[in-house]
Amino acid sequence: MWTQSYSNFQTKVVTLSYRASTMATTPQILATQFIILSLLFSFALILVQGEDQDFVRALDRKLLGLKKEKFSHFKMYWHDIYSGKNPSAVGVVNPPINSSTLFGSVSMIDDPLTEGPESSSKLLGKAQGFYASASQKEVGLLMAMNFHFNQGKYNGSTITILGRNQVFNKVREMPVIGGSGLFRFARGYVQASTHTFNPTTGDAVVEYNIYVLHY
Repeated sequence: MWTQSYSNFQTKVVTLSYRASTMATTPQILATQFIILSLLFSFALILVQGEDQDFVRALDRKLLGLKKEKFSHFKMYWHDIYSGKNPSAVGVVNPPINSSTLFGSVSMIDDPLTEGPESSSKLLGKAQGFYASASQKEVGLLMAMNFHFNQGKYNGSTITILGRNQVFNKVREMPVIGGSGLFRFARGYVQASTHTFNPTTGDAVVEYNIYVLHY
């Protein structure tokens, strides 16, 4: 709306300027042009200031220490363990009805993330969050978890994953929606593929390949 008003204002100013230039002497023309330019500048300044808001301001990314964006690939193994004395996954909501897909069930996790598929492999961090069965016709999980790292320069940093996981597909893809620490402003995706699954205990080891853009 202000753009249209500004355009109309410009049209009127140009018209007045033209009329003045055909009737005035040279000093009068210069004075008129000066007044016109002053009015235009003042009006433009008002419009720009009108766009400012008290709760938001533009920032230079360098103020946050953000340098060149990088593209990284991380590979690790996610251990979802229900069995034993110290399980890393616990069911917190049972399915409210008899369902072949366990629709409505929710599990909370604190799953180890390791360098290799063996449980004794080097611990890289934990996958903390929950997953829920969100499909009535197939086994499709809603995954919401933070990959919290504890190794090297990534110690304390997290990658946040939120997406749909069809667990019986060979490869499942889910988005990376953010992160913290060295993964601020992170974006990308993960690919999950089952390494082992025990249908008796429900224990599973899943290979995760993470492709992420970050600073």
